[in-house]
Amino acid sequence: MEASHALRLHSANISRRTAMNRVFAVVYGMAIMALLYRHALTLLLHSTTVSSFFISLCLLISDLVLAFMWTMLQSIRMRPVYRKEFPENIKKVVRESEFPALDVFICTADPYKEPPMRVVNTALSVMAFDYPTEKVSLYVSDDGGSAPTLFALMEAAKFASHWLPFCRKNNVAERCPEAYFAANNFSSSSDSQTQKIKILYESMKVKVENVVERGKVGEEYIVHERDLQAFSKWNTPEFTRHEHPTVIQVILDGSRDRDITDHVMPNLVYVSREKSRTSSHHFKAGALNVLLRISAAMTNAPVVLTLDCDMYSNDPQTPLRVLCYLSDKKLRPKLGYVHFPQRFRGINKPDIYACEAKNIFQITPVGMDGLAGPGYYGTGCFFSRRVFFGGPSAFVAPEIPQLHPESVVEKSIHSPEVLKLAHLVAGCNYEKQTHWGFKIGMRYGSLVEDYFTGYLLQCEGWNSIFCNPERAAFYGDAPISLADVLNQHKRWAIGLLEVALSKYCPVAYGTLAMGPLMGFAYGYYAFWSILLIPISVYAFLPQLALFNGITIFPKVSDPWFLLYVFLFLGAYGQDLLDFLVNGGTVQRWWNDQRMWLIRGLSCFWFGSIEYFLKSFGIYTHGFSVTSKVLDDEQRKRYEQEVFEFGVQSPMFVPLTMAAFANFGAFFGGILGVFRGSNDLEVLFVQIFIAGFGMLNSWPVYHALLTRSDQGGLPIKTALISITITYIIFNSI
Repeated sequence: MEASHALRLHSANISRRTAMNRVFAVVYGMAIMALLYRHALTLLLHSTTVSSFFISLCLLISDLVLAFMWTMLQSIRMRPVYRKEFPENIKKVVRESEFPALDVFICTADPYKEPPMRVVNTALSVMAFDYPTEKVSLYVSDDGGSAPTLFALMEAAKFASHWLPFCRKNNVAERCPEAYFAANNFSSSSDSQTQKIKILYESMKVKVENVVERGKVGEEYIVHERDLQAFSKWNTPEFTRHEHPTVIQVILDGSRDRDITDHVMPNLVYVSREKSRTSSHHFKAGALNVLLRISAAMTNAPVVLTLDCDMYSNDPQTPLRVLCYLSDKKLRPKLGYVHFPQRFRGINKPDIYACEAKNIFQITPVGMDGLAGPGYYGTGCFFSRRVFFGGPSAFVAPEIPQLHPESVVEKSIHSPEVLKLAHLVAGCNYEKQTHWGFKIGMRYGSLVEDYFTGYLLQCEGWNSIFCNPERAAFYGDAPISLADVLNQHKRWAIGLLEVALSKYCPVAYGTLAMGPLMGFAYGYYAFWSILLIPISVYAFLPQLALFNGITIFPKVSDPWFLLYVFLFLGAYGQDLLDFLVNGGTVQRWWNDQRMWLIRGLSCFWFGSIEYFLKSFGIYTHGFSVTSKVLDDEQRKRYEQEVFEFGVQSPMFVPLTMAAFANFGAFFGGILGVFRGSNDLEVLFVQIFIAGFGMLNSWPVYHALLTRSDQGGLPIKTALISITITYIIFNSI
């Protein structure tokens, strides 16, 4: 595939804020150095008591951590790049018959937290891509070993024979059925074809949800004799999803299955890999590696798309956008993957939990795209299969030739030889004595297998592209309870620490392999959880000092006060500007920075503790799937923009403690000013910090004082927090 010089397939423009970012980085960096100089002077010359020495040391350490993280963050602001694709030109440059084949991987793990109908809608949206269907193969990995999920996919295959022709004929843009019917209010006056499709979909949905509720399906849905014995164990009491044999079910075979218009259907393969309690299965990374091997045995497409089970396609032309880059002979030799941002539907207007994660999924990738490209974020990513077998100039051969990325599969996916090989490479013992997970495929060693894999691929010399079209390529579901959000971020914190404190530390290994800017960009997230230090210090130390009448910041008339003002406004102002320029709102930015503080007082602490417990061989709960199932009351509260606490969680304790500490310090300080015992000019910074903490703690106060619903803050959590805070403030 060679791109024509007469037609543009893509463009790239460096952000106009680049020069401003670089100048600001120099000025702000000098201000940080001045602040650290002041801390050093205070510590060495003015800390005459144990308490003053402790306070000065804590502030110095906190600001050193903030300086370290700020320095690494600047790497993504040095050369932000905004790209645009011209998919309307791709068919003028590359003949459709020359389009590369595409293997799509969808992973699911729990039919109750990730309902099969979500998997079905994601699968159908991808099967309906504006792409030659004979070149599309869909592989669904079910680590839950769920018979209802397989049943749902078989029903989806029947519906697809009607849905795909309907989408082609009517040029439907939203090819996820659930999203299509929700976005269009079809009435009895709608055309008969649309009504028929809707009735078929609703019928399938009812059938699938009934089966999920019963949790059992009949054996008539098992069509391959070799899988019957394995599948029959799924409904027995001794079966658990932690241990079962391999099940590979070819649901659709493009070489023989046709839709109602006699058009070729995509391949659709269900996979439940072998699991054993005596073998590590490596969570999602292990599932994706099994899919890489099974797909190599069956279709071996040169392009691979990875998707979460709830991340459906919102733009059928997405593969054509990818071809705009893969067809560029200048980019192709080192282009490892093209990444689309995670976008979410169903988030309330202010995004109270910052689930949009704009900094992670949109702002940071734009900055990294100007260097060597964005990292891998787990879903919505199109890989070159070659990328999983060593660097551009350092190919690592697989252990058998059939898994070679350029191997050609000549037999049908239904053939006994192909199925035998697929079962072999899916075995839980297959990876022993091989390079899988370490030099080949998705990488093991971290709970954030996506971050770790993308990082190591770029260390090997691969580049990547961030593709962020105006119409979202994919939409997914975000958690809408605070406990789910914090548990998800706790898992990320653990996985990132596993990378940060390993031999692959981005600040050292990454800097040597990719250069300091890319090393620092990856390092910022690797060391994400150490922000717990400054956040915790500033959430409690100034308040404790204020409560005890101790001054720790310069007074308003002191020239050093202006330095604090500049540092505060500069950091928050630049973050706000980045947020707004990338399509955010002030309200969402405020909630984003509030969640940044909340994470520092909760999941960063507990994630770090769990990481160190694991490091010492102490058992922890490990990986868990974030639930996407919501009850009506929970959804109602979320739409009313109310924080969902509800469950007893130790992560809520430090949040509540900080809320009480800031409340007591602020009103105690203000009361002292009115009584004349406190000088407002001297204690202004401490009173301001306490007030800022109170403002950010509003959801906690609201949950404690005005709510009686089930999503409020548990009384036990409040009592524990009050007791601990009282003891601390009265013993220091």
